[in-house]
Amino acid sequence: MSIGRVVTEADPAFEIEVPVAIIGAGAAGLVAALSCLDAGVEPLLLERDPVPRGSTSLSAGLIPAAGTRFQRAHGIEDDVDTFARDIQKKAHGQAEPTTVRTVAENAGRAIEWLADRHGLDFSVVHDFSYPGHTHRRMHGLPSRSGAELVDRLRSAAEAAGVPLLTEARVTTLVADQSGRLRGLVATRPDGSEERIGAKAIVLACCGYAGNKDLVRKYIPELAEAVYFGHPGNEGEALSWGEQIGAQLRDMTGHQGHGSVAHPQGILVSWAVIMEGGFQVNTEGRRFWNESSGYSEAGVAVMGQPGSIAWDVFDARIAGITAQFEDFRQAQAQGAVISAETPAELARLMKLPEDAFLATFDEVAALKRDGATDGFGRNWQGVAPLAGPLCAVRVTGALFHSQGGLVVDEAARVRLAAGGIIPNLFAAGGAACGVSGPEASG
Repeated sequence: MSIGRVVTEADPAFEIEVPVAIIGAGAAGLVAALSCLDAGVEPLLLERDPVPRGSTSLSAGLIPAAGTRFQRAHGIEDDVDTFARDIQKKAHGQAEPTTVRTVAENAGRAIEWLADRHGLDFSVVHDFSYPGHTHRRMHGLPSRSGAELVDRLRSAAEAAGVPLLTEARVTTLVADQSGRLRGLVATRPDGSEERIGAKAIVLACCGYAGNKDLVRKYIPELAEAVYFGHPGNEGEALSWGEQIGAQLRDMTGHQGHGSVAHPQGILVSWAVIMEGGFQVNTEGRRFWNESSGYSEAGVAVMGQPGSIAWDVFDARIAGITAQFEDFRQAQAQGAVISAETPAELARLMKLPEDAFLATFDEVAALKRDGATDGFGRNWQGVAPLAGPLCAVRVTGALFHSQGGLVVDEAARVRLAAGGIIPNLFAAGGAACGVSGPEASG
């Protein structure tokens, strides 16, 4: 791997010294910085881009958490144990157990802390369910937009006085001869370098999904998919970790998506499916169990002719999904087409009418009978579609990798040979997440 070096120096010298250096000012890095301040430690944030954005800014900015006051306000009773079980069930029991427990126990606390301490006005998505969740526990800001979440976190960091160094790409970690990390080297746009000493380093620079070579190595089935993540996700954290002897896990784990409007390139929320919609390919036929999840949908859609599918739903579902900024953008750009009848919709989609009408009638019958179809999707209690009907032409996408550096309950990076690196931490996409080795998690 050619990116991200670790160098050993006999007596490292630095231009400045800081208590904590955080590499990456996306959501994970910004939250880490705010957490440092709460602990009475001043961090330095380093960001390669002119303005912090990161992968979160491209998402819906939703955070699953259990047992929050935002859930209770809508009569949703939830708990940590149920949340942890749901995570492992969706990951087929293969998720890293320590991280699962840490996330399940602390996500709710983190959301309420951000609300109380920094004024982020979270609410729970209470009007539809996400795949694999026993209870409705997705929390977001008013626009249901990751861009708003990152903007609000950045504003909170600025208000708290967190030092932020932008256009500073960290290329090198510096260790002394004992192997202890002592600092880093950041490259500026003019080619100059800054050497910054740090007592602790936090890797919050995401994963590797923006590195085509690594995607071909670990996720070959999505090598040709649209990449819908941040271009800076090139895998530096993995490179540094490998050189230091860190433990890596679930490197094939990833989040895909099978509902990105094409050619507009706008995310269309999976709510259009979970509320009773379905997908067809260009032959007008269904091809999988859509209720499995949007991540698995990436590979499912990429396997269809031309890597194209259509989301089919109705105006009722569109009304629910319109709470998402992305969906409103898709509507504004003409990605969402509508028609009063299935036949008219088929003509607008330019699909074989007979095949599409047969599919539409089959889904209607499955809903009426509360039956499970041949793909394994259970239609019991799912509302029928009614005109006006809607459809969006979509393709598959890769959002981000989910594997990475294994961390303990304090986010310290674990060594493959056992033990930890005491002053190296990983968060966000740089750390091994809770998805296990597959898209399903």
